[in-house]
Amino acid sequence: MKFLCVECDAQMESFDKGAPGDGTLALMFRCPECHRQIAMLTNPQETQMVSSLCVHIGGRTTAEQPFEAVRTQLETGGESALKDVAAKEGDPAWTEDAEERLQRTPGFVRGMVRRLYCDWARDRGIDEVTLEVMDSAKADLGLEGGGM
Repeated sequence: MKFLCVECDAQMESFDKGAPGDGTLALMFRCPECHRQIAMLTNPQETQMVSSLCVHIGGRTTAEQPFEAVRTQLETGGESALKDVAAKEGDPAWTEDAEERLQRTPGFVRGMVRRLYCDWARDRGIDEVTLEVMDSAKADLGLEGGGM
């Protein structure tokens, strides 16, 4: 994906990248011709998805290597792709059974699933995610038939 300046039709250049620490990613781009700027902010799930796809944001400083994505995943064990979303203040606790069920969810969506259940429970004033809470949320959100 590339960003183009509408006025100049020039490819925008990345000039700032920040990770505020809450799982989001902030990117800044500038037009090399007219110096217009734009910003993009990703949510934690988008950031995790981009990371799991081995997308390098901000351009390359070295030439692409054969099987680079495969080697990177082998070196790191692919942990960045499977990283769970950290609990936020005010999130409900999880029972051991609920946590076990969550661990059976595919790693690349586990963080999103956790956030979905936490948000659903918090919106209803529920302090603890149990198997029953997961079943109720699944039915309420129309997720029946999935392994989540």
